[in-house]
Amino acid sequence: MDTIKIRTTQNVEVEYAIASVGDRILAYLIDAVIGFGWLFICIMAFALLMAPHDPSQTSIVVAVVIGMLPYLFYDLLCEIFMNGQSFGKRAKDIKVIKMNGQSPSIGDYLLRWMFRLIDITLYGVVAIVTIVITGKGQRLGDLAAGTSVIKTSAIKRRNPFQVQLEDDYAVVFPEVSVLSDKDMALLRKLLSKAVQHKNEVLLHSIAERAKQVMGVYPEMTDREFLKTIIKDYQHLTAGIEA
Repeated sequence: MDTIKIRTTQNVEVEYAIASVGDRILAYLIDAVIGFGWLFICIMAFALLMAPHDPSQTSIVVAVVIGMLPYLFYDLLCEIFMNGQSFGKRAKDIKVIKMNGQSPSIGDYLLRWMFRLIDITLYGVVAIVTIVITGKGQRLGDLAAGTSVIKTSAIKRRNPFQVQLEDDYAVVFPEVSVLSDKDMALLRKLLSKAVQHKNEVLLHSIAERAKQVMGVYPEMTDREFLKTIIKDYQHLTAGIEA
């Protein structure tokens, strides 16, 4: 099973399973059935309601426009209003995400949609080949928009310093409030690197710098101190993950 790792805006690395070609084809077929179903309803409605009373060319054009516009923009509108999914994608538990961890913009969805004409060339062979070659679940539209299609459930959400705080958690160092979001993101990054490479010198340097900025000098190990201020910051900022 191929996977991709996405680093969120909270500096948390999340691993997702890439949507398989089979899942994407099935999602496409489900959406195609919905689209053709809509066209069928429009044709029947025209035949039963409009044609007997107004068989003019104008009425035919109106019926075609009413039927075709939602069909043509179906994927684009669904992804915009359904958070990167269509009814077919939702049925297969897959969705569009941004590779940089941010939420896809309307422009990203529009870019993907515009490239569909190329991607479906030769019955979708172009899209399938591109997905296989890139190894990241990206067709041409995804490459252009910086997106991919993944299974909606994360395989792994791991940050060695992310904790579940108790409801009655008491802040140990209120001085941590002098740190900014940018400071904390850098601290997490360096701390993760220090732990990963077992670099005690870097760990001590990070702790000493944090103590100087905060103006506190507790009797704690460097690692214990850093983990504590991360928890304090998480609690004080109410919603920032540590």
